[in-house]
Amino acid sequence: MGASHSREGLELSDDSDYDDEEESTKTESEEQYDDATDDHSSTRTPPVSSKTLDEVDSKLKELKLKYGSAETPSNLKNAVKLYLHVGGNTPKAKWITSQKLAYYEFVKTLKIDGDDEDDDYELSSREGFWVLKVGKKIRAKVSTDMQLKMFGDQRRVDFVDKGVWALKFFADEEYRSFISEFQDCLFENVYGMEATEANKVKIYGKEFIGWLRPEESDDAMWEDADSGMWKGSGKSPMTPVRDSQDLLEEFEEAATGGGIQSLALGALDNSFLVNDSGVQVVKNFSHGIHGKGVYVKFDEKDKRGSSTPKKALLMRGETNMMLMSPFKEGTPRSTGLHQLDIETGKIVTEWKFEKDGTDITMKDITNDTKGSQLDPSESTFLGLDDNRLCQWDMRDKKGIVQTLANTSSPVLHWTQGHQFSRGTNFQCFATTGDGSIVVGSLDGKIRLYSKTSMRQAKTAFPGLGSPITHVDVTYDGKWILGTTDTYLILICSLFTDKDGKTKTGFTGRMGNKIPAPRLLKLTPVDAHMAGANNKFHGGHFSWVTESGKQERHLVAAVGKFSVIWNFQQVKDSAHRCYQNQQGLKSCYCYKIVPKDESVVESRFMHDKYAVSDSPEAPLVVATPMKVTSISMSGKKRGLGTS
Repeated sequence: MGASHSREGLELSDDSDYDDEEESTKTESEEQYDDATDDHSSTRTPPVSSKTLDEVDSKLKELKLKYGSAETPSNLKNAVKLYLHVGGNTPKAKWITSQKLAYYEFVKTLKIDGDDEDDDYELSSREGFWVLKVGKKIRAKVSTDMQLKMFGDQRRVDFVDKGVWALKFFADEEYRSFISEFQDCLFENVYGMEATEANKVKIYGKEFIGWLRPEESDDAMWEDADSGMWKGSGKSPMTPVRDSQDLLEEFEEAATGGGIQSLALGALDNSFLVNDSGVQVVKNFSHGIHGKGVYVKFDEKDKRGSSTPKKALLMRGETNMMLMSPFKEGTPRSTGLHQLDIETGKIVTEWKFEKDGTDITMKDITNDTKGSQLDPSESTFLGLDDNRLCQWDMRDKKGIVQTLANTSSPVLHWTQGHQFSRGTNFQCFATTGDGSIVVGSLDGKIRLYSKTSMRQAKTAFPGLGSPITHVDVTYDGKWILGTTDTYLILICSLFTDKDGKTKTGFTGRMGNKIPAPRLLKLTPVDAHMAGANNKFHGGHFSWVTESGKQERHLVAAVGKFSVIWNFQQVKDSAHRCYQNQQGLKSCYCYKIVPKDESVVESRFMHDKYAVSDSPEAPLVVATPMKVTSISMSGKKRGLGTS
């Protein structure tokens, strides 16, 4: 099993009509597709150019308008050609014609699986939801789950609805009209209000005009952010990213005990695989992690019933691990955590979360800074709950480290933080190299807090309607990566203040020229192949803990895939993915590492493990039963596929 690029180049084909028995439809994953060929003979004709097809379409439209017929009405409003993708990722994968002439409409309804009689066009903006109907074959709720992808140069959109479909429009204005109407329906479905200019400003705010109208956004900050790093003359402080990089699987081995729940990568000698019965210690090498090293098995009394640890945080020079388990299965919150001494293999302390004498819960913990797990004297870490952001200290108020030896139930000391009254709905957080904090929320907002205050966010980016389930930030704080179920959102936090100085949104209010974000998505085919219920999770930058170094890649897991984007390519405003798009720029250029099981986590090892002939440290992919290490290579070699 190896790694593959998103699969590209399959043609839309009219060679065969739709057959209900061919609904083994999975997906392809291409960046560009050729136009359809009208071939009704028993043998395949050579490919026809898009220009020729456009001429044919034009002549057909003239004939339809002039003569009309029962099968091809003269009124072509909302007329499309409908295609279906069949064959999954097999060599036989192809597009077939489902309907040579179909009609689409957006209808408001109370039922996704209803029929025409259930559609009520008098529903208010707060009632029901918009559905895309195409003939009798498609009835899909307008949402990001459709994974709609635009092809402006082909007057075409692809999307997912129990299969992968393509709509081909007969004219540019019809294509543009569809996109605008789709985006308005999506806005109303997400926010429960009409997609008027006033309502959009109400949702996004005047400062985020670039999020509302991306075509007016100033992309200069994206280009300038790394001008010294990537574009400067002379010797760069790092190896530039090369397009010829391939992914080469070095080795795969079964995990001791199986059932991996989380992956804790170390920057020093060891990394750790956590499951419900213990922690497997593995060795770090320049080509990845492996080894059947020490296995620390939890005592039953250490497991807090049968609850499996969901979060593992390395501390104190990576000699200790904080394990946080939900207080009952099915909930993300914990009333405390266990401190594991890795060197002895023993739980040394069982901590409680408490404030003002009252037990409280936490749903996430993280280190004070991006590299503080390397500090052998570290005694503090950060905690997050729905409406709480705080710092915990393992020392008592006299500065003495508490252990099981001197107290039966040690309590973590709340050193600083804030308990918000309501409405923040925090979900996840991460820290920069200097300790600034980025927090993602259920409503999609991403807030930036300085290292000196947790009471009020310096900057709050508006949500796009999808909850942020995971967040990461670069070491220098310039770039933020939010994970949602259906896409990743990449945000530039840089701005120029009134004195002309460039700062990040962690240190000051960003004003009214905030750059529009970029979205990282799967193509509809790959999204469908990842599985109906699979969602993006755990989006990360590659890992650096040194000023002056820039992360090179982004990685996230979805279903059985690990998906990798080239960071420099995503930032490039001239990148081919962004041509002929409407709305926020979306990048579909990535590499996929497919596995046999659902991926638990995908992370790049620390930058120190990048070797001279590889510009990136190895990627580690954990599935429930196995762990795989994959090297990034600058050498041109063939890629295998699963």
